[in-house]
Amino acid sequence: MGYRTDLAVERVGNAVHKEPVRGLNLSRSEEAGTHYVTIEAPQITGTADGDASLRIVLTQELTALLPSEGEILVAGLGNPAVTPDALGPLCADHVLATRHVKGTVAREVGLGGLRGVAVLKPGVLGTTGVETAEFLRAVTDALHPAAILAVDALAAGSLHRLGKTVQISDGGISPGAGVGNDRPRLDRGTLGTPVIGLGVPTVVDAATLCSNLCAQEVPGAARMMVTPRGIDALVSRAAHVLALAINCALNPRLEPEVFEQLIS
Repeated sequence: MGYRTDLAVERVGNAVHKEPVRGLNLSRSEEAGTHYVTIEAPQITGTADGDASLRIVLTQELTALLPSEGEILVAGLGNPAVTPDALGPLCADHVLATRHVKGTVAREVGLGGLRGVAVLKPGVLGTTGVETAEFLRAVTDALHPAAILAVDALAAGSLHRLGKTVQISDGGISPGAGVGNDRPRLDRGTLGTPVIGLGVPTVVDAATLCSNLCAQEVPGAARMMVTPRGIDALVSRAAHVLALAINCALNPRLEPEVFEQLIS
C-alpha cells in the first residue's frame, strides 16, 4: 500500500544530501526535476530568540530560490477554519504587504525602497467555488509577479516530523495532495511564473501511522488523518517563523525586530 506524504525526503530515501547548518539538520534532494530543501528543527517555539537559527537558514534558502528583482506574490493556501490546514492563511496574516506603499508615502513612513510584495489568501474550493489555481492565475495575469511563494500545510509520513520540519521546493506545489484531495497543481506551467513551495507538516496519514505502530493495515485508516494535540499552538508558531523568514528574505534591509513591530 502506498502511504501519503508531501515530504520529498521521505520519498527519495537515501538519495539525499545531508548537512548540519547552525545546529539544524538540512537535507537537499531532487525528484522529477524539482529541488527540495528540508530543514529539521528540534522544536519551533514561535519566538524570535528561540527560532533565530531556523529563521536565518530559512531566509538564506528562500533568498537563493527567489528572483533577486521584481514583485513577489505570497499566497497563503488552506482553510483557516480547519486548524491543521490553517498554516498558509495564518502565515499570510504576518507577511508585510508592500506593493501599495510607494513614492512619497513610502518615504514618509520610513519604508522607501522596499521590494513590492502582494499577499493573498485564496481560500479553498469548498467555500469559494473557485479553484486555487484559477484564483492565482487571474491574479498573476493582472500583477505579473516575478514569482509566487505558496505557503501550505503538509502531510508527513512520520509523527516526529510534525511541527519540526520545513520543506522548500522550486517546482511548485500540489494543494491537498498529501491528504488525498488533489487539486490542480500550482507551478510555472499552470501559472506562467515560477512557484516556490514552502510548508510544514501538520498531519500524518492514519494508515501510515498504523503501519508504523502496529506493522499492519487497519480497515478504514486510509480515510483518516491524524494531527497532534495542541495543533493550534503548533500551527501558530510555525506560521510566525515562516512569515518572519519570508519578510527577511524579501526585504533584507529591515531587521527582524522591525517586522515584528510592523505586523504585530
